Amino acid sequence: MNQISPLAFVHPEAKLGDNNIIGPFCYIDRNTVIGDNNVFQNSVTINYGARLGSNNEIFPGASISTKPQDLKFRGEETICEVGDNNSIRENVTISRGTASKGTTKVGSNNLLMECVHIAHDCIIGSGEIIGNSTKFAGEVIVEDNAIISANILCHQFCRIGGYVMIQGGSRFSMDIPPYIIVGKEPARYMGINLIGLRRRGFSNELIELIHNTYRILYGTGTRAENIAKIKNELQVTPEIQHIIDFAETSQRGIIK
Repeated sequence: MNQISPLAFVHPEAKLGDNNIIGPFCYIDRNTVIGDNNVFQNSVTINYGARLGSNNEIFPGASISTKPQDLKFRGEETICEVGDNNSIRENVTISRGTASKGTTKVGSNNLLMECVHIAHDCIIGSGEIIGNSTKFAGEVIVEDNAIISANILCHQFCRIGGYVMIQGGSRFSMDIPPYIIVGKEPARYMGINLIGLRRRGFSNELIELIHNTYRILYGTGTRAENIAKIKNELQVTPEIQHIIDFAETSQRGIIK
C-alpha cells in the first residue's frame, strides 16, 4: 500500500507500484510510471514521461523528466527512464528526451548529489557517483562506475568512459576514455585511476596492462599509429579492446 501525503498531488492517470512513500507537496504528473518501494521526500516533482524503477530515494526539490532545455523541442512524445536503487539528492534535474533519441536514461545504484543536471537524451550508466552541481549538456554518455566530482561542466555529445575519476571543477569538450584520471586546467589526462581500479578488483597485472596501453596511446605517434602499436605489442584483453574501440570511434577526439 502506498503512503501518499494529503498535501501531495498524484494525477489519476499516474501508474504507481506498491509501498511508495510520497511526501507533502510532491507532484506526480500524468503519463508517469513508478515502481515499488520508492521514497519521495517533500517537494519532489515527477513530470510527464517519467519512468522510475524501484527502491529509489528522491530528495526535496528534485525534478525528474523535466521539459528539455532545447529550443528544437516541439512537444514530441519522449520519456525519461530512471532505474533502481538510486539516491537523487536535493534539486537534481533530469530532462526527458527530444526527437533526437527520444529517451533520457539513468541506470541503477547511482548517487546524484545536489544540483546535478542531466540534460535531454543523456545516457547515464550504473554505479556512478556524480558530485554537487555537476552539469551534463545534451546527449552525453557516461559509462558505468565513473566517479565525477563536483562543479564539472561537460559539453554536449561527449562520452565518458567507465571507471574514471574526474577532478572537481573540470571543464571539457572532448571524450574521456575509460580507467583514467582527468584533472587540472585545462582538463587533461593525469594517469590511470589506480586506486579506483584496485577497489573494483582489477588485478595488478591488468592494471599494469592498462597503464602500458595508455603509455602507448598518449605517446608521440598519431592516434592511429599508437593504436596499431598497442595491438601489436600488448595482450588485447576485453578491457584493452574497450580502450581501443573507444579511441577509434571517438567523434570529438579523446582528451589530451
